Amino acid sequence: MVGVGTWDIGGETVQESVRAGLDAGYAHVDTAEGYKNEAEIGEALADYDREDVFLTSKVLPKHLDYESVIEACEASLDRLGTDYLDLYLVHWPNPATSIRETMNAMATLHDQGKIRNVGVSNFSAYQLGAAQHVADVPIAVNQIEYHPWNTQDQVVEFCRDTDTVVEAAAPLGRTEVFGDDVIQDLAEQYDKSPAQIILKWAVENDVVVLPKSSSPEHVRQNLALFDWELDAADRERIDAIEREQAVYDTGVNDWDDDTYGISQ
Repeated sequence: MVGVGTWDIGGETVQESVRAGLDAGYAHVDTAEGYKNEAEIGEALADYDREDVFLTSKVLPKHLDYESVIEACEASLDRLGTDYLDLYLVHWPNPATSIRETMNAMATLHDQGKIRNVGVSNFSAYQLGAAQHVADVPIAVNQIEYHPWNTQDQVVEFCRDTDTVVEAAAPLGRTEVFGDDVIQDLAEQYDKSPAQIILKWAVENDVVVLPKSSSPEHVRQNLALFDWELDAADRERIDAIEREQAVYDTGVNDWDDDTYGISQ
């Protein structure tokens, strides 16, 4: 339910974060080829029992044709120093590539034992439904931007209806939500950090959270969620926050950038 997020950190910093998480009791690490830190994470993971870690990576949208999915996965496995991923996600939908072709490649990787679960990320309900319709292997996860300022209720409801696990990317709104008056008030009331209040709220909503921190102390704090509870009325206060603000999933894309690389 709580994983080590690794977006935008690399080198020794990401290794310290991963090690701090695993030493504190995390069993879930989330990365992606686009994060450009898989090799460093692989070095950190080498010190731990592979079977004790639920490891996720993602394929960039510019690599969603059949052959490129296979090649991207094998490259991620090589960098991570493992022969399988517990979960492999389509990082973003790519409207220029057939989702059927992508899902066929995912099924091949699954059949080969290179990935144990298939998922998507940043998919709308419409896009997820289309992917589910053509996928030979169940789509286990949709990782989306989810926090008190962007709850994406329609997507979450569709995921619930189709037995798809919701994972929260940027569950802390990249720290922007920390300043919300309700979050500040509850942090003082419960004597917890704003991050702990937000993460607890998400976990109690059955959403897997993937907080990122470059601070080992904060990594440990972010896992300290399971010996206390939010009152129902306080959860409702967070639910009732009237603000819709995405911090990254804004729907505006540069089709020529390194993420998509869609040629004309």
